[in-house]
Amino acid sequence: MKLNDIKPAAGSSTERTRVGRGIGSGLGKTAGRGHKGQRARKGGRGKVGFEGGQMPLQRRLPKRGFRSAMAATRAEIRLSDLERMTAEQIDILALKAAGVVAGSVEKVKLIKSGELKRKVSLTGIGVTKGAREAVVAAGGSIQE
Repeated sequence: MKLNDIKPAAGSSTERTRVGRGIGSGLGKTAGRGHKGQRARKGGRGKVGFEGGQMPLQRRLPKRGFRSAMAATRAEIRLSDLERMTAEQIDILALKAAGVVAGSVEKVKLIKSGELKRKVSLTGIGVTKGAREAVVAAGGSIQE
């Protein structure tokens, strides 16, 4: 087998139909576009989504959803995330260094999810009521 011998399987591909090449081709004169009308004209398809003046679907449907720009700078961490860390003194920089939160994060909040069995000292991190009780119960401290 040589590269110049390779051809598609028989019947798997057909040659491109040449339209507008005379009456004998079967697609001469109007070239399959019919007579007159918008689609018979050059560039005659109109705008995407245009429905002939009827209110378009994308404008008939209600607007939904919202994506906060603040979400990129905020993060939640769990008690179980603190349990996996080795540091005793934990602040935002320590969380970024450990890969717990992204580098773009500016504010962090600790939520009560998972367990905390070791003593940790939190600085500059928001804490929910349940998480505060869990940190204090484990012998830790919180400075906001």
